[in-house]
Amino acid sequence: MINELTRKNAHTELDHIFKTILPAHGMTERPEQIRLSHTMLDAMFENRIALSDAGTGIGKTYAYLTAAIVYSHSRLVDGLPFQPVIIATSSIALQNAIVREYLPFLSDALSDDPHITTPILAALRKGKSHYVCDERLRQHLQQRPNGKNAAQRKELYSLRDVLDLDETQKLSSFDRERVCVPQFCDCKHPDCRYRRHLTECGQKRYLFQICNQNLWLADCMHRENGLKPILPDACTVIVDEAHKLPETAREMFGTTLTAGEIRSAVVRLKQDGYALAADRLFSASSTLLQKMAELSPEYPVELLHDDLSRVLSTLFLIGRKLSTFLEPATKRALEQLTDKVVLFLRPKTDAIRYTAEDDDGKLMLCSVPADITSRMQRTVWSKHIPLLLTSGTLAIGSSFRRFQDECGLCCNPRVMESIAVSPFNYADNCRLFFPRYSVRLSSERYYDEIAAEILRLLYTANGHALVLFTSYADLSAFTSYKDMSTVCECLYRLKRGIPIFVMRRNHPQILRQFKSTPGAVLLATGAAWEGMDFPGDCVSLLIIPRLPFAFPDAIHEHEKRNYPALRDFIRSVIVPEMQIKLKQGFGRAIRTETDTCVVAILDERCSARGRYRQDVLDALPEMPILTEVAAIRQFLCAVKPQSYFEAAA
Repeated sequence: MINELTRKNAHTELDHIFKTILPAHGMTERPEQIRLSHTMLDAMFENRIALSDAGTGIGKTYAYLTAAIVYSHSRLVDGLPFQPVIIATSSIALQNAIVREYLPFLSDALSDDPHITTPILAALRKGKSHYVCDERLRQHLQQRPNGKNAAQRKELYSLRDVLDLDETQKLSSFDRERVCVPQFCDCKHPDCRYRRHLTECGQKRYLFQICNQNLWLADCMHRENGLKPILPDACTVIVDEAHKLPETAREMFGTTLTAGEIRSAVVRLKQDGYALAADRLFSASSTLLQKMAELSPEYPVELLHDDLSRVLSTLFLIGRKLSTFLEPATKRALEQLTDKVVLFLRPKTDAIRYTAEDDDGKLMLCSVPADITSRMQRTVWSKHIPLLLTSGTLAIGSSFRRFQDECGLCCNPRVMESIAVSPFNYADNCRLFFPRYSVRLSSERYYDEIAAEILRLLYTANGHALVLFTSYADLSAFTSYKDMSTVCECLYRLKRGIPIFVMRRNHPQILRQFKSTPGAVLLATGAAWEGMDFPGDCVSLLIIPRLPFAFPDAIHEHEKRNYPALRDFIRSVIVPEMQIKLKQGFGRAIRTETDTCVVAILDERCSARGRYRQDVLDALPEMPILTEVAAIRQFLCAVKPQSYFEAAA
């Protein structure tokens, strides 16, 4: 327990950093950022679970990093042992930014503070699949990869000096899969770089341990089950991009079965010299693998029963015949595969089973606990250390209810809430457009009509547009891609001349082309709803054809049972989820204080008498509303330079 004087001094030090030291190094003083950092520091001192909704432009990353630095120093002042701070994010991009940009800046700036005597360092922790296994690399190189082009061969051989696979640019997915540290590692390499890396990460010179949410939750699960922890004991945990935590928890606490796992088992058997067993497993799995490659995610798990049964019988046979002869890692991989197949064949279960898309766009089988909140309470929230959860989309208005419902935090006495409002001037820099006459979703000519409306807006804004099509969960992907592709075809048919790019998944090349083409238009779904920056005038028109309502899926169907009426379920679950997704999409419009943009929502349900108009307004910052296309042009002419209109002329 930190004494009151130390706590008071910590807040004084925090003020000094934000009001004196950081401005001297070029950072603008932001009162809302300072208040947020003080709130986070109090949460650490009081051992609370803090939910912080931080609007765009607040600078929440610097807020929690600075609070964590001051808190750590306060612990040492009071004689408490050193423990690092864990930061768990959902994206590698943010992890890299913290390690390469945020902390070096803070470390340099705070060197002026007499309390900071050493550089502030962070260890970047990733899952096994991101690192090179020296033994697997040696074996792979022995196979003489002469069939590859020169660049691929060079990249492959460079791994003898590179541990982090994310640092490579031209390594094929095939090679990556075969040289990464496997899930079941039985490495016999005398000087394993991966193990040295883990040892290095545990050194006390690293104040921060940076990882993704999956790895942090895996560590929580290991501790719950009495297994060896993955991460060191921490004095506090900060979860950034925390709106992704419920989804990540379902993934971690659940089970998935992919075609890649089955194929990997076949490959392992062949590599260990059991070609007959490998052929038998592949033959038994062929029908299942074909369906997983061709079927849509709406396909029911129950209809795969016969195919799974054939796979299971073969796995049982291989286990009986070869169990005592298999390599330990191969044996564990086959046992895990067998357990998964058994799970999806089990007739009665307290889990929700459904199908979704894997990373390759193929069908995968999913199973998640029916009651994930109790699992979260037991595994995560019972840890008696401060937990800071922050994002720009944790709350709708002033309510955190939906996030708390999903995470099992509604009745937790340790929870505290705070909202930091964006400093951006949306009233001057942004306009919300609802067309006076919206295209009806039920219209037989919907795609032609919505494409015509989009085209009208594109010419009005002179391109510079992002069109976000609905994508909420994997089950919605096919619908959203159909919408996007059909509208794109209509746009090309109606009129050419505007450079249009289509991004189905996160394709960096398409994104680069869009940003480098003046007056271009990007049609996107999926990842484009969040986490992507479009600086300057690149996106001056954001078009959302449909409100991002969740498509029906097994999880929502199960949750619906908890509500007495459909209306209650829609108001408590479906609408808040739509609002959060809409906030994420809206965030692509204004990223800096000087950005200006028009956000056009074309869904008829947002019309003057639309059912969800007020819900949309409640989710977004307050700003003027336009209903005429001509008014869009007037606004852009008032806020954009002349060069903006010449760019795509």
